[in-house]
Amino acid sequence: MKVARIEVGSFRRDGVEILHDVEWTIESGQHWAVLGPNGSGKTSLARILGAYEWPSEGAVEVLGDRFGRTDLRELRKKIGLVSSALEPRFPDAEDARSIVLSGLEASIGRNRAFTAAEEARAVAALGAVGAAHLATRPFGVLSQGERQRVLIARALVPAPRLLVLDEPCEGLDPVARERFLDDLSRLCAMREGPTMALITHHLEEIPPFVTHVLLLSGGKTAAAGPVAEVLTDANLTRAFGVPCEVRGEGQGRYSLRIESRGQ
Repeated sequence: MKVARIEVGSFRRDGVEILHDVEWTIESGQHWAVLGPNGSGKTSLARILGAYEWPSEGAVEVLGDRFGRTDLRELRKKIGLVSSALEPRFPDAEDARSIVLSGLEASIGRNRAFTAAEEARAVAALGAVGAAHLATRPFGVLSQGERQRVLIARALVPAPRLLVLDEPCEGLDPVARERFLDDLSRLCAMREGPTMALITHHLEEIPPFVTHVLLLSGGKTAAAGPVAEVLTDANLTRAFGVPCEVRGEGQGRYSLRIESRGQ
């Protein structure tokens, strides 16, 4: 079963072409990382997958719903989105539980009264990422790592079939990053866990559960397929434009060595 099928002939914003000639299919049972340098179109592709953007030319089908034939507002409720770009949109005084509840409507803020059962779901979602104790704390006093856990809980509360994570480790220190990736690994191991798509420009942030990689460069596909086939010296060198060496760090983790200009 296809989770998503994206064909982007072109995606433009303010007259500037950001993506072109990108084809991406996510099958059930796969977990993807989208990798590439800054400006390669990763975030725009994540927003298309999350049903927040639409290609200027092309076709998109996510969770069986084809763009142009479905209400994207309703589709977004089936997709969990974690992005540091969301953080500034939440008031500092809003408590974590309210932020998580907004995930039921894919909205910012509480746009309706929620039932006691929904309130309990929000607390349970926080508990699933080890953050139940944060439920009544204002968002503005939380650490970066705590905020990311709240945003994951928000994405999980509607029980999404697809979880899109747009550079979720941005701003995290190394310890918080590893804890965050551990949380994702536990979610992936859940029997009814969602399909995940993780957007990053750091190989070190690709967790072992990722099965496939889409490598972007210059707004188009540089390589796509199983992790071991895509994460090669040749592919990364071509995508990043400098000599690259991919290193396996064991237990399914990778790192990238860039040849310095002085060598």
